[in-house]
Amino acid sequence: MTSLDDLPIRDDLRGLTPYGAPQLEVPVRLNVNENAYRVPEAVALDIVQEIARALPDANRYPDREFDALRRAFADYLGHGLEPAQIWAGNGSNEVLQHVLQAFGGPGRSLLSFTPTYSMYPLLAQGVGMRWIAEPRPADFTLTPDAVRAAIQAHDPDVVFLCSPNNPTGTAIGLETIEAAAESARGIVLVDEAYAEFAHDRSRTALALLDRFPRLLVSRTMSKAFAFAGIRVGYLAAHPSVVDALRLVRLPYHLSAITQAAALAALRHSDEMLARVDALREQRDRLVDELSAQGYSPYPSDANFVLVGGVADPQAAFRALLDRGILVRDVGLPGTLRITAGTPAETSAVLAAMAALDAE
Repeated sequence: MTSLDDLPIRDDLRGLTPYGAPQLEVPVRLNVNENAYRVPEAVALDIVQEIARALPDANRYPDREFDALRRAFADYLGHGLEPAQIWAGNGSNEVLQHVLQAFGGPGRSLLSFTPTYSMYPLLAQGVGMRWIAEPRPADFTLTPDAVRAAIQAHDPDVVFLCSPNNPTGTAIGLETIEAAAESARGIVLVDEAYAEFAHDRSRTALALLDRFPRLLVSRTMSKAFAFAGIRVGYLAAHPSVVDALRLVRLPYHLSAITQAAALAALRHSDEMLARVDALREQRDRLVDELSAQGYSPYPSDANFVLVGGVADPQAAFRALLDRGILVRDVGLPGTLRITAGTPAETSAVLAAMAALDAE
C-alpha cells in the first residue's frame, strides 16, 4: 500500500504535519479565537435572503472583481479608502498567500517577530520563501528601534507584523509600524485580524496607507463578524498592490455565495460590533480575575488572553478538557491561551482555573 512517504512530494514537505487545532465537541470551546456569539437571527435572515437572490444566477461565474463587496469593505474601513484599494479572499490566510505569491517566492525572504501567528512560516514555505524569525522580548512588545534593527540586519523582501499579535494579544504602536515602513525596501503587511477588539480601535495602520505605498493592512470577517465558517478575509493597500494580487489569484476565486453573504453581513456592522464590545468586556474580565487568582495574564488587545504562570500547561490543558473546557496550549512555556467567550463561558473557565490553582 502506498503511503505518504512513498509519494514524490517535495523534499521540504517530508516529515511535516498539517496546520490544525483540536475540533472537539465540548460544552466550552475557547481554543481557536472564534467569536463566541452566533450570527444574530435577523442578520442571518438577511444573509440568507441575499444568497437567495444570488442563487438563480449560479449558472454564471461570479463577479471576478467583486466590485460591490470592495465598495462595502472600503465604506466599512473608512479612512478615505476607495474600492480600488481593497482586495479579498477566502479567509485572510488566502489573502496573505496572495501577497507572498506576488511579492515572495524562491530566493526571497519573509521576516516576522516570534512568537506570532503560526501560519506565517507555513505560508512562506508554500511559496518557497526563506522564513526569518526574529525573537520578541520577554514582554512581547516591539519598539521602533528593534524593528529597524531587524530589518537592517536581515534585509527581508516582505515583513509581516501581527497587531494585535497572535498568540500574545500584544498591540504594535503606529510609530513602530512607521519605522518598519520607512526601513523596509519591500512589502510591509500589518495583520489586523483582531483589530476590532483593540482597546483603541482608532490606532490602526490604515491611517498610514497614504504615506507608504508598500504598506498593506489585512483584516478578516472571521472574528468580529462571527464569520469563521464562511471564510472571508480582505486587505487595504495602494491600487498598484491590488493589481499585483490579481496576477496570482485563481479565476473567480470568490464565489457568488461568499460575496452575497459578506455584503449582507457588512450591512449589520453596528450590530456585530456591539457583540465585539461584549467580548472585549469578557476578555478584560479574564485578565482581571485571573490576575486576582495569582496567574500572570499578558495585556491583550485581541479576543483572547495569553495566561502566564501556569505550572504545567499540558496537565492544565488536560484537566480543563476533563471539565469540558477546551483552551489552547500554544507551546510557550508556562502559558495557556484562552479565547474570550460569553459571560457563562468565562465564569466556567475562571472557576476551573481557580480549581486548578487550588489543586
